[in-house]
Amino acid sequence: MDNMKVAYETMLGLAAEMVLDEALRKYRTESIYKAIDEALAQGDAGKFKQLTDELKSFGS
Repeated sequence: MDNMKVAYETMLGLAAEMVLDEALRKYRTESIYKAIDEALAQGDAGKFKQLTDELKSFGS
């Protein structure tokens, strides 16, 4: 019975970690999109390139 409890707790921990990772990825992606919009509005090509490269590395 204890092995099942450990396995269950491990699975819950992994699920929580996956939810947190997804939330952080979504937050960061949205932040990058906002910064890209600002860079475009300011005409900052260097910042735009940096941010789009960063966004590409996220796989979005």
